[in-house]
Amino acid sequence: MIKPTFLFLVLSSLLLQSCNKYDANGKLIKEYEQIDNASWLMGNWEKSDSLGILTESWQALDDSTFVGQSFFVTPRKDTVHKETMELMQKDDFLIYTATVKGENKDEPTRFQLTENADSLLVFENPKHDYPKKIRYELKVDKRVTITISGNQSGKLSNESYLMQKKE
Repeated sequence: MIKPTFLFLVLSSLLLQSCNKYDANGKLIKEYEQIDNASWLMGNWEKSDSLGILTESWQALDDSTFVGQSFFVTPRKDTVHKETMELMQKDDFLIYTATVKGENKDEPTRFQLTENADSLLVFENPKHDYPKKIRYELKVDKRVTITISGNQSGKLSNESYLMQKKE
C-alpha cells in the first residue's frame, strides 16, 4: 500500500516540474535568471568608521524582486542618509530602483542593468545627474565594494564603500 505522504510528495514534485519552461531543445529556461545571478547581494552589509555606520540590507520579496534599504548613522545616532532600493526582473531586464529621502522630491530613480557577471552588477541611468552608475562588486571574505559615480556640480565624481557581510 502506498503511503499518503509518499503519494503527496510525488504528485507535488510532478506539479512543480510541469510549471517549468523548456526551450526547443528541452533545456530548462530559468525565468528569472538575471535576478538569480544577483542573489549574492542578499543579507546585511556594513561599513563602520569614525564618521559613523553605513548599513545596507537586501531580502527577497518574491521570485523576481529583491528589496533593500540603506542607512548612514553618525556616532551621535543621527540618521543622515536613508534610502530604499528595489531590484526587479521584468522580462529580460533587471531594474534597480532607488528612492533617497530628501532627494529627487522623494521620487524613485531607475537604473538598468548594463553588466552582469558572477560577482559584478552594474546599473546605469545616463539621464540622471548623480549617480549615473551604481556598481556592486563582490570581493573575497564576504565583502562588497559599492561604487556610485556621475556628475556633481558639473564635475565627474565617484564614491566607493567597502562593506562587510554581517551574519
